[in-house]
Amino acid sequence: MDLFNIEGKKAIVTGGTRGLGYGMAEGLMEAGCEVVIVGTSDKVQEVAESFVNRGFRCHGVKADFAKREGVYEGFAACVEKLGGDLDIIVNAHGIQRRHSAEVFPIEEWDEVLNVNLNSVFILCQEAAKIMLKKEYGKIINIASMVSWFGGQTVPAYTAAKGGVTQLTKELSNDWIARGINVNAIAPGYMATEMNSALLDPENPRYQQITDRIPANRWGTGEDMKGACIFLASHASDYLGGAIIPVDGGYLVK
Repeated sequence: MDLFNIEGKKAIVTGGTRGLGYGMAEGLMEAGCEVVIVGTSDKVQEVAESFVNRGFRCHGVKADFAKREGVYEGFAACVEKLGGDLDIIVNAHGIQRRHSAEVFPIEEWDEVLNVNLNSVFILCQEAAKIMLKKEYGKIINIASMVSWFGGQTVPAYTAAKGGVTQLTKELSNDWIARGINVNAIAPGYMATEMNSALLDPENPRYQQITDRIPANRWGTGEDMKGACIFLASHASDYLGGAIIPVDGGYLVK
């Protein structure tokens, strides 16, 4: 058996139009998967078309994961694009809102928790309904450095990512003996749009963070591909509830 062979597998990658989600979607397609990418705007169709023009099997679905019905509708549309089957789901979508905790708007708290945690549970649950029937599936959630640390000015994001970490462990306990591996990747500090405020060289946090990364650079979507393919393949068949840091060594500094 080629442990890392995922050619012909059917996958969903949420948040696949940019950043880390784009990198992981591209990695899965490069490895031979048929992939549905999910985004919040019409841009998702343009990105999907660009992948198709490169010879990949890709579909785009627009969905609003801030609303519960939008999660169910978006997932159903993805599965329809894949002919009713699903082998891999990568829950890479997410939003960020920054305010000090004492003034954090409760409306934004609800928004972040709905998008970054509640929708992840629904997507895992819906994916499992398909995967359990065939006793095979790979669910890959995206955790964060704030799954361990508290962060600053991001109370909702931190709470949601802590929840994703614990949810990943619980779902693994429920499903690993029934053929579904549920694990998570915890990206370190990545040079993505979500971190635009931190990437400003004038921000003192930028240099503090960079100095702590042993790899001496911020990560990119390219750095996520290897871990994603590993968790999507038979190489991870005995791995359950793991949270794998892809952080340039940040956690161990």
